[in-house]
Amino acid sequence: MLSEKINELKSLIDRSSRIVFFGGAGVSTESQIPDFRSSSGLFHTTLNHAYPPETILSHHFFVQFPDVFYTFYRENMIYEHALPNPAHKALAELEAKGKLSAIITQNIDGLHQLAGSKNVLELHGSIHRNTCMKCGKKFELDAIIHSVGVPKCDACGGVIKPDVVLYEENLDMEVIQAAVEAIESADLLIVGGTSLIVYPAAGLINYYKGRNLVLINKDKTGHDHKATLQILAPIGEVLSECVSI
Repeated sequence: MLSEKINELKSLIDRSSRIVFFGGAGVSTESQIPDFRSSSGLFHTTLNHAYPPETILSHHFFVQFPDVFYTFYRENMIYEHALPNPAHKALAELEAKGKLSAIITQNIDGLHQLAGSKNVLELHGSIHRNTCMKCGKKFELDAIIHSVGVPKCDACGGVIKPDVVLYEENLDMEVIQAAVEAIESADLLIVGGTSLIVYPAAGLINYYKGRNLVLINKDKTGHDHKATLQILAPIGEVLSECVSI
């Protein structure tokens, strides 16, 4: 049954030229980066902290307790040695072949770019970009990794904030608009590694006007009824079977 569905996806990919991939945390679990809501995810394995993860990863908490935020952030959000897995590599290969027009990701790890993908729309930002809240100076990830306590700007002494979207913060509207345009013009939308329960990101699939919507996930989602093809399997396994890498 799985092989039949993979063959069907191969056929869809062969017939398409404007594929858009929309992915979530499940894309990076095969790179040993935990997701958030599964039984082994971040929100379940960090419950020994004094505050819930959702609280620590909120804007007001970052402003009030940046030291606690950064202790949690360094321990649980940065995986500097993580490498792209077969899913990242397959998507990069599809782009190189001129088949895939955009990747829309909820992940902040930068693994799509590390795999070679060029047009990556990061809905929730990236750990690789960091900005001084006082003067706006930009910093690479190394500035966070090699600092102690709350990282401070070497130009003005201001607090450096990761360019990731925290709870209570809005998504970047330019990124949202680019994602909407990519999905609207896609002739195949592949959604993978996401439970599709985090809004507004999950609502983006409603802009798809094409005929074939593929959902690849290890578990069922609340949007399964919209899919023309559903594959319940690890996304790296599926995509590596569909793309020669």
